Amino acid sequence: MAERILIVDDERKMRQLIGLYLTNAGYELEEASSGIEAIHKATAQPYDAIILDIMMPQTDGWDVCERLRMEESNIGILMLTARTEVGDRVKGLDLGADDYLVKPFAPEELVARVKALLRRKSSSVNEDPVGITAGALFIQPDRLEVKVAGQSVDLTPKEFNILYLLASRPERVYTRENIIEQIWTMDREWHDPRTIDTHIKNIRTKLKKAGLTFNPMKTVWGVGYTFNTTEGK
Repeated sequence: MAERILIVDDERKMRQLIGLYLTNAGYELEEASSGIEAIHKATAQPYDAIILDIMMPQTDGWDVCERLRMEESNIGILMLTARTEVGDRVKGLDLGADDYLVKPFAPEELVARVKALLRRKSSSVNEDPVGITAGALFIQPDRLEVKVAGQSVDLTPKEFNILYLLASRPERVYTRENIIEQIWTMDREWHDPRTIDTHIKNIRTKLKKAGLTFNPMKTVWGVGYTFNTTEGK
């Protein structure tokens, strides 16, 4: 079955152009001409990915991205924009976008980004379903679920992916750049590594609030982060 992609842009010609590129790549496509329409469609039926323009009237792409992540949607989000400022890119990623593409772009690059996004999404679904346990913390990758002493903890998709990345290889120390390379599909220079610190802080706060008595995300000063499997450290 062909993977389903929602194209969101208030400009009809841009939707048609993107649709032409992706139809030739074999995807099943639908369109939305506004942010509100995109939210309605994406929350009512499943899509594998959404191509999301940022600069739209009333409800922009940032609002759509934030709303979908609040709904705990695991849809892959590729944001499109004519803006080149790094701060705008970081904002979209902080809200939960998976990748970022600046207009104008080559058709080949768009298709390659979509393929990479869908490939990563598919591989995460097919990961080893064996859960990871560390004290009262339990991580179940096949359901994207995290529990502390049996109680579910609500993490964003990015937060879950970072936690699982570190927990799946507790012997490894990850630099911020390592984490970006693993979790995001974009070029490293497009992303502020300090964003990783924000995600790590959010994970720690949520786990502590859920009752976890130790910090599983250990800082290795001057290097990055590693997973701490031992209580009391």
